[in-house]
Amino acid sequence: MNAITVSELTAAIKSLLEPSFRAVCVKGEISNFKLQSSGHLYFSLKDANSQISAVLFRASAARLSQMPKEGDQIIAQGELSLYTPRGQYQIVIRELQFLGIGELLLKLHQLKERLQGRGWFDSALKKPLPKLPQRIGVVTSPTGAVIQDILNVLARRFAPFHVILNPVKVQGEGAAQEIAKAIEDFNKYNLADVLIVGRGGGSIEDLWAFNEEIVAKAIFESRIPIISAVGHETDFTIADWVADVRAPTPSAAAEIVIAEKANLMKTLHNTEQMCRQRLRQQIRQRRENLSALRKHPLFSSPYKLLSQHIQQLDSLCASLEHLKPLNQILAWQSRLASFPEKAASTAHAMLQNKKKSLLRLWEHLSSLNPRNLLKKGYTILLTEQKSVVLSIQDLKPHQPFTALAHDGRIRAVTTEVSPDDTTRDSLF
Repeated sequence: MNAITVSELTAAIKSLLEPSFRAVCVKGEISNFKLQSSGHLYFSLKDANSQISAVLFRASAARLSQMPKEGDQIIAQGELSLYTPRGQYQIVIRELQFLGIGELLLKLHQLKERLQGRGWFDSALKKPLPKLPQRIGVVTSPTGAVIQDILNVLARRFAPFHVILNPVKVQGEGAAQEIAKAIEDFNKYNLADVLIVGRGGGSIEDLWAFNEEIVAKAIFESRIPIISAVGHETDFTIADWVADVRAPTPSAAAEIVIAEKANLMKTLHNTEQMCRQRLRQQIRQRRENLSALRKHPLFSSPYKLLSQHIQQLDSLCASLEHLKPLNQILAWQSRLASFPEKAASTAHAMLQNKKKSLLRLWEHLSSLNPRNLLKKGYTILLTEQKSVVLSIQDLKPHQPFTALAHDGRIRAVTTEVSPDDTTRDSLF
């Protein structure tokens, strides 16, 4: 068998395919819709089991009453063509008729109305996000760009941080079940303070896992606040409406998580700057006050401050000089010398009386002197601590003590200490 080239095979298929399908009429739902800058429209037509590429060139698109969009159900008329560079067959559409919103959009609309009727979108039920989350949970694909975008934002704005990723499928069969289970596990084991649930952009089919009721139920029943970050800013899913906060992108979700800390850090920075500025102003003001004080005349010489006090001290010294006893006696002597003889005699008599009174006081005090009493046969007992023994209770047997007589001391030790009322009464 002779081998042929790919181009030859593609040309043979094209020559057989295109003549057989010059006029086809296909019903399906628009998916993966793209409007190129050239004005040409590229999309896929699909049903529940299959899809086929389609193109509507600018000349044909100009005749449309409205621009097609994702999810529209249409009837397309045209011919089948083989795009040889890719070996891909497609429908070249000449005419297009709209059949209404697509099956998926209708399903989405019906689910939205049902959940809204249950109150799952009620803003009063939305949980507030934690101000300073310690643990950030993420439910997304481990290989997509979403987790990297979130980590990049957190590393730039929130270091150090603690992220827990629960990896899941974000599209295709079983994706909705995995997403719901991941949310439930985060709640069951209390693994995070806030959750980011999402994926990157895509068609309505790619995002459909986030339109499933099982995911909406898991989000609604979550005790942990959830930020939905599904697709691009123009994409909306059921998860966005049920979640506590909707972020336009995964990166924006990371920004929302750390917004409170960012605001707090900004406030602290502004406060620091304000404190520094106020402190510099106060230092400058204090320096100016100190400089003015140093230049004040009072501080140019100590006598500016002390001269008045020095003069007052001199005056007090002069007054005290007059109060000296010797000066007082001399003053009185001077005054007595100037008195007449009778007055001097009277003063002399008064002085003699004062001397006699003083002598009587001296004799009385002498009689009270303990040493004079000792000459009459008494003694004073002293403990080793030189305390006077006032009672027998102040001494114990075999305790040293001292007996003080008028002419010396007697050191002794007690042999017995006991009350003796008979002896005491006989002495007096």
